[in-house]
Amino acid sequence: MLREGGLEASVAPDLAALVSALRTGVGFAVVTEEALRGADLRDLVGFVADQAGWSDLPFIVLTERGGGLERNPGAVRLLDTLGNVTFLERPFHPTTLLSLARAARRARRRQYEARKRLEDIHEGQERLKLALSAGGLGAWRIEFDPISLLADDECKAHFGRQPDQPLAYADLLESIHPDDRARVRAVADAAIERGEDYGAEYRVIWPDGTLHWLQTNGRVEVDPHDRPIRLVGVSHEITERRQIEDRQRALLMLSDQLREAPDAAEMSYRAAEILGTTFDVSRAGYGTIDPARETITVERDWNQPGIKSLAGTLQFRDYGSYIEDLKRGETTVIADVRLDPRTIEGAPALEAISARSFVNLPVIENGAFVALLYLNHQASRHWSAEDLAFIRDVADRTRTAVERRKAEEALATLAETLERQVEERTRERDRTWQNTQDLLAIVAPDGAFIAVNPAWTRVLGWSPQEIVGQPYTVFNHPEEQAESEAAHAKARAGSLRRYEQRLRHKDGSYRWVSWVATMEGDRIYASGRHITAEREARAALEQTQDQLRQAQKMEAVGQLTGGLAHDFNNLLTAISGSLELIQTRILQGETDRVERYVAMAQQAAKRAAALTHRLLAFSRRQTLDPRPTDINRLIASLDDLLRRSVGPQIDIEIVGAGGLWTTLIDPNQLENALLNLCINARDAMPQGGRITIETANKWLDAIAAKECDLPPGQYVALSVSDTGTGMDGQTIERAFDPFYTTKPLGEGTGLGLSMIYGFVRQSGGQVRIYSELGQGTTMRLYLPRAHGDAEAEPVVEARIAPRGAPSDKTVLVVDDEPAVRMLVTDILADLGYAALEAGDGPAGLAILQTDVTVDLLITDVGLPKGMNGRQFADAARIGRPGLTVLFITGYAENAVVGNGHLDPGMHVMTKPFGMDVLAGRIRDLIGA
Repeated sequence: MLREGGLEASVAPDLAALVSALRTGVGFAVVTEEALRGADLRDLVGFVADQAGWSDLPFIVLTERGGGLERNPGAVRLLDTLGNVTFLERPFHPTTLLSLARAARRARRRQYEARKRLEDIHEGQERLKLALSAGGLGAWRIEFDPISLLADDECKAHFGRQPDQPLAYADLLESIHPDDRARVRAVADAAIERGEDYGAEYRVIWPDGTLHWLQTNGRVEVDPHDRPIRLVGVSHEITERRQIEDRQRALLMLSDQLREAPDAAEMSYRAAEILGTTFDVSRAGYGTIDPARETITVERDWNQPGIKSLAGTLQFRDYGSYIEDLKRGETTVIADVRLDPRTIEGAPALEAISARSFVNLPVIENGAFVALLYLNHQASRHWSAEDLAFIRDVADRTRTAVERRKAEEALATLAETLERQVEERTRERDRTWQNTQDLLAIVAPDGAFIAVNPAWTRVLGWSPQEIVGQPYTVFNHPEEQAESEAAHAKARAGSLRRYEQRLRHKDGSYRWVSWVATMEGDRIYASGRHITAEREARAALEQTQDQLRQAQKMEAVGQLTGGLAHDFNNLLTAISGSLELIQTRILQGETDRVERYVAMAQQAAKRAAALTHRLLAFSRRQTLDPRPTDINRLIASLDDLLRRSVGPQIDIEIVGAGGLWTTLIDPNQLENALLNLCINARDAMPQGGRITIETANKWLDAIAAKECDLPPGQYVALSVSDTGTGMDGQTIERAFDPFYTTKPLGEGTGLGLSMIYGFVRQSGGQVRIYSELGQGTTMRLYLPRAHGDAEAEPVVEARIAPRGAPSDKTVLVVDDEPAVRMLVTDILADLGYAALEAGDGPAGLAILQTDVTVDLLITDVGLPKGMNGRQFADAARIGRPGLTVLFITGYAENAVVGNGHLDPGMHVMTKPFGMDVLAGRIRDLIGA
C-alpha cells in the first residue's frame, strides 16, 4: 500500500532489524502492536532516548479491532515508551494509512529542516563568538524582570574575572569607578526610556586594584507590547587606546603649558600636574636634592583633593633605603611599600604621606644627583614599562624646556649688561655659563659685578639683576672683609688660587664658596665652588675627632686614678713619716739622725714635683718659661748625664748641625724630654746598641708643613734615633696616649712620651715618629725658630745664703694658702726684706692703693673672689706701672699667662720649688 501510494518502504522481520534500520536514518516506522507486546523493548527505548534534541521519530502502531486507547492499557504504555505515536485500528482503509504515512513523513521533514536551521544558527553563533573574540569584544545581556546579568568569558575578562568566576549585576556596578557610576547609569536610563541605542565609555576597577577603561554598546529589546525586557550588547577594553589618547593630549598640553609658564618653578609644577592627572595618582612633584644630607626640598607640588602637600625638606632615610638607588642614577619604582625590601621598615611613614606606591625619577647634572621628579599614590599600584617611558618623556621635555628658558633668561641678562662683549665671547662660554653648578662672575677692577651666572640664584638665592652692579663686599661676611679685599687684590694682580669665604644668602644665612680667579684685560673672571656641605662635613668630622680625643683623655684619666693615688700615697707617706720622726727625735733630744729624715722628705717631695710636672706637660697646662736656646749647647751640657743614664752597653753619637738656629723653648723641659727619649731608646735595646742625637735646620713648605700639622716656616729639628726593636703601626698610633706603655707593670707610668708631646705642642712645635719593627726608631722634635742669640745659662745658688742685713725693700705676698704665705714671708725675713700679706686680689689691691712702697709683687695665679693672679697683676700695674711681678703657681691656664708668654717685668716659678731657688730668684728680681 505504501509503495502504491508513492512512498518508499522496507520491511524489518523483527525488532532487532527494526532498531538497526532506525539507526541508519528513516522518515517514520509502521509497527504492529503484536510485534511489540511482550518483546524486549530496551534497544528500541535506547534508540528513542538517544535521538538528538531536534529529532522525534514518528511511529504508526497498528492495533487490534476494538483496541482503542481507552480500552488498551498496553497501547498507553507504548505511547509513554515511543513518544511520537499514532494508533491505527485494524481493519483500516488504505487511504487512511496513506494519509497518516504522508503526515508522518511531512513531520519528519520539518524536523530535518529545523535541524538545518539550528545548525545554521549555531554556526552563526560560533562565527559571531569568534568575531567578538578576535575584536576583543565581550557579549552581555541584562534582563530587567528580575534584574540579572549574563556575560560571556570575554566580557568577564573585561571586568578582571576568570571564566569560572561569577559576574553578577551588582558586581558590575561595584566595578565601575565611583566618579563614573552616575554618568553610566544616566546613559543607560535614557536608552531604556527612549528606546535608543546605548553607548558609554567608563573606568572599571579590577579586583586587584588596577584601573581599566571599557567601551560598552547595546540595544534595548522590547516585548510585543513595546515594553523593554532586556538590554543586549557588547563590551570592549579600550585602556591602551585611552592611555595613548590621554598621553598624546597630555604631551600637547605640556607643550602649551611649558610655553606659557612664567618661570622654571611654574614649569616644573605644571609638568607635575599633567603627570598627576594623566595617571590619576595622589601626588606629583619636583624637588631639589642635597646628596650629602640625603634630603629633598620641595617648594610646591600637585595634589589630589584631600592629599597633603610635601612642601618643605624631607629626609630620605626616614622612609627606607632606596636613596642608594637614586644616588646611582637609577629610577626607583615601588608598587607596594609594604612588600618591597627597600621600604618595608619605612612603610608606615610612606603611607602617612599617601605614598603606598611611587615612582622616583632622579635628575642628574654633571654626574651629580641634583633633583627628583616623583609620583605618589595612596594605594598599591602597578607601574608598567609604558608608564615609566611616558614619565621619562615628560621629564625630558620639561628639563629641555626649563634649560631653554634659563638659557633665554641668562642670554637676556647678558645682553643687557655686556652688550657687544656678549656677542664676542658668549658662543664658547654659554655652555659652561649655563650648565655649571659653580658660581661664575665677571668683576670689574673696582670690585663691581659685571655679570654672574644662574648658579648664583640656585646657591645664594639672588637673581643676576640683584647682583650685577653691586660691589662684591656687599655679599661678604663681616668678619672676612679684610681677607676678601686681600684676595681681590691678588686676583687683580694676576691670579687667585683657592680662597675660601662665606657669602650672604638672600635669606640672611651664609654659604661657603671656594674661589679661583684670573685677570684678563680689564676684567676679573672668577669661578666659585659651593662647599658648604663639605665644610659642614669637615666641621662635623673635626668635632667628632675632638670628642673622641676628649673621650680618650677621660678614659686615660680614669686609668690613671688608681696608679696616681698609689704613687702619691707612697710619696706622702715618706714625707709625713719623715716629719713625724723628725718631731719625735727633736722631742727625744736625738738630733743626730734628723738630717737623714730631712733628706728622705726632700727626695719624696722632688719625686712628687716631677710627677706633677709630667701631668701638667701632658695636659698642656704647665706654665713654660721659654727662652732663646742653643740646642747644640744644651745637648753638650747633658752629654755626661745621658751617657751615665743609658749605661755602658749603649753608644751615644751626637751630630750637631753647624749654624744651628736658635729656638724659643723652655730649656729645663727640653732637657727632661731629651733624657726621656734616650731612656726609651735604651729600653728598646736590651742587648745594647747605638743612639744618635742629631740637630738640623728645617724649612717646611706648605706640603711638608701640612704633613707635620704645622704652619709653613723655619724650624729646628732635634732627632733621637736608636737601633732597637722598633714599633708596629698600632704602637705608633698610641705612643702619645697618656699612660700607654709597652713596659711590664711597675716599670713605667706611660707619661714620658705624652709629656714630651704636650710640652712640644705647647711650645708651637710637633713630634713625629718614624719606625719599623726590627729597624729601630727615630723620634723627631720640630721646634719653632727664634731670631736672636741664645741666653746664657743662669747660675743658681745651691743653698740659702746666711740671713741678710736689714733692707728697705718691701715685698707684697698674695696667696690664698696661709702655709705658702708663711714660708715666703720667712724667706723674705731671712733675706732682710719687709713683707706684706694678702689672701686674695681685692685685699692685695687695697694695700697697693695706699702709699706704702712695694718693690716686688709675689702672687699665686689661682686666687679666689673672682680675680685670678694675672688679672690682679694687670690691675696692680695700672696704678704702679713697671711693678715687678713674680707668679708662683702649681697650675696655670695658658690664657692667664698669655699662651705661655709673659709681659716684660713678669716672671713665673712653678710649684713646688726649693726655698733656696726662691730666695735666689727674689734677690735677682729686687736687685734688678
